Amino acid sequence: MKILFYKYQGTGNDFVMIDNRQDTFPKNDTKLIAYLCDRRFGIGADGLILLENHAELDFKMVYYNSDGNESSMCGNGGRCLVSFAKQMNVILDEATFEAVDGLHFATINKDGIVSLQMTDVDDIKVENNYTFLNTGSPHHVTLVDDLQNFEVKSEGSKIRYSDLYGNAGSNVNFVKQLENNIFSVRTYERGVEDETLSCGTGVTAVAIAMYKTGKSSSKEINLNVEGGKLKVKFDVENNKFTNVFLIGPATFVFEGTINS
Repeated sequence: MKILFYKYQGTGNDFVMIDNRQDTFPKNDTKLIAYLCDRRFGIGADGLILLENHAELDFKMVYYNSDGNESSMCGNGGRCLVSFAKQMNVILDEATFEAVDGLHFATINKDGIVSLQMTDVDDIKVENNYTFLNTGSPHHVTLVDDLQNFEVKSEGSKIRYSDLYGNAGSNVNFVKQLENNIFSVRTYERGVEDETLSCGTGVTAVAIAMYKTGKSSSKEINLNVEGGKLKVKFDVENNKFTNVFLIGPATFVFEGTINS
């Protein structure tokens, strides 16, 4: 089978995009999806995303991690899918779509900057040395001193597979504060089982966690990731975070066909 694909990246978080509006992609073929995401034998990506029709909204997002399994929400993937939908002439400058965690609204400007509304957050667990919350995907957030030299893969794996999170596991974010509203972030992603250059739900979790724990007094927080810069803004009332937006570039890389 010959598959037409498109490659996108959002601050280094890269994805294989497939237009599945005709419902022809074998969605349950875990080995095929893992093969397409493989960086040595396939196309290479942190995940694969299907653009599908929706009866009432602009489109539906179906997201798979690079291990081939369907996963929870991916923020950078959602932003890239909005850009892809525009390339496919599905939308113009804004979109409302369904993902695994519910409905999302997004806008895209002429410079390719996508603002994606994320899920509301009100259940936040604050411990002495970490914060845990779900921003569409579960995230463990912890501050470290020497982020540049930190062993993200090994330390992230320990936490991801620890008794804290059981079989489901968690994504793990390591954070260094630079200013009141500027933080550097490195993320270990479950399903990829490695550090990625960026994680959208991760930086969203970091922004909310830093505000919640008093590290920042700003409701607009800048995040430096290994693949670039992102911004998260939100409103908060009665300990509930609403109007949460993940903002950053979503870039088309190339398109091609591959035989499966």
